[in-house]
Amino acid sequence: MRGRFRAHGRALALALLTALLGGLLPLTTATTAWAEQRTVSGGRLDWAVKSSFQAYVTGPIAQGSWGLSQGAATVGANRFRFHSATGDYDPTTGALTAGFSGAVRFTGHRKPDGGFELDLTISRPQVVVSGGSGTLYADLTSKAKGTGKVTTAARVPLASLNLGGVDTRGGGSPIALNNVPATLTSQGARAFAGYYPAGTALDPVSLSADVRAASGDGAAKGRSGDADAHGGPHDATQDKDGRRNNDEPGAFADAAVDWGVRRTFREYVTGDIAKGAWRLTDGAQDGGAVFRFPRGKGGYDPQHGTLDAEFTGSVRFTGTHLDLALSRFAVKVADGRGTLSATVTTAGTTTDRTPLATFDAKDLKPKDGLATLTEAPARLTADGAKAFGGMYRAGTEMDPVSLAVAVDAKATLPALPNLGSDPTPPTNPSAKPNPRPNAAPVAAADDSTAFPVLPASLGAGALALAAVAFLILRTRRRAAGATPPPTQD
Repeated sequence: MRGRFRAHGRALALALLTALLGGLLPLTTATTAWAEQRTVSGGRLDWAVKSSFQAYVTGPIAQGSWGLSQGAATVGANRFRFHSATGDYDPTTGALTAGFSGAVRFTGHRKPDGGFELDLTISRPQVVVSGGSGTLYADLTSKAKGTGKVTTAARVPLASLNLGGVDTRGGGSPIALNNVPATLTSQGARAFAGYYPAGTALDPVSLSADVRAASGDGAAKGRSGDADAHGGPHDATQDKDGRRNNDEPGAFADAAVDWGVRRTFREYVTGDIAKGAWRLTDGAQDGGAVFRFPRGKGGYDPQHGTLDAEFTGSVRFTGTHLDLALSRFAVKVADGRGTLSATVTTAGTTTDRTPLATFDAKDLKPKDGLATLTEAPARLTADGAKAFGGMYRAGTEMDPVSLAVAVDAKATLPALPNLGSDPTPPTNPSAKPNPRPNAAPVAAADDSTAFPVLPASLGAGALALAAVAFLILRTRRRAAGATPPPTQD
């Protein structure tokens, strides 16, 4: 009887598995096709390149420095943040291509003519993951040591990435890789002008990239996917796109001012001394290297290039012996010179309309309905020096100011660098981080009680049938292995 019972169970399980592998094959194929290519839209890459190289460049031998451009920022003690990821992702294979914006330039060993013997620029890094291995590419401009020959090359394979068994399949958003070991390639060694040989360990690479379905249905959104990219509903007459209509003499449709305050100040706030942070409120936006204060309103005269505008948003810096809030930003431009003001709150005292920085604004003229200033050099005012508690003297170079004024309601303000979504922290804070994110589940040692590992591409119906087949087989195995009851005389 037990033999017939087991045979019947095996036959039923075989029939179900045959249906799973045969009859449901179109469902599996369709599900796989649906899950294939997705778009990378928004994200950041954090990388220090090589910490000892930074120390060498700024140290007593090279006596140099490094500088950031194209929207690159700093994060933590010594890492550079590249922004606005774009590319493609295949959740079935785990293949990922993510390119980022921003550049860092290292210079050192100044020559009598004002040039540098060491001059290296790394820009537009791109990470490619395929088949379980990864490569970091970048555009490089470097000066050869000794000859001084300058070489510029695009998409150079700069570093090999050791993914260490990390499985990038799965399709979640954002995709995050943390502290991936990086090794200098032979092409990268040439770009470093021979300072390091191929195989040298570089600093680890971390990245986070938002992904969305290729159809653009908004499965995952970064900052650019918000309902209102300018920080919230406008408070004036709007057109159907949410921009203010130019219905008053001298009025403009929209405006925003971008300012990072001062890079070294941000690094001080989050560093080992202040051990603090900053917080953006009231619609202010974080672009990594800059803060955007949006929804400008006021008056603009394109003929004379004058502007009087107020903006929304505030930023508050806090830390050890530090509490500084800047809000209600305003910009005035007249006679080719601009002044950036804000309400300053510090040490329990609030001062309205404090002029913080001045900047060159000679070219604030509209073109195609948009008047812009891009990274205009700015210097601290005497009142600004007081606002910072004497940390900087009047005349100190601050972060540059970028300004955009949309005269035409159809004009679009320049995009803010897109840092993407923050990776979701583990739901259990006490749990150890998974060294293999999105890895397939591993069957338990006792395969009679563990659910079998199945391809992630199977549809819900296929998985349900597989579950039924598995449960039948498990029941039969338990029945076969059970101790038979004692027979009665």
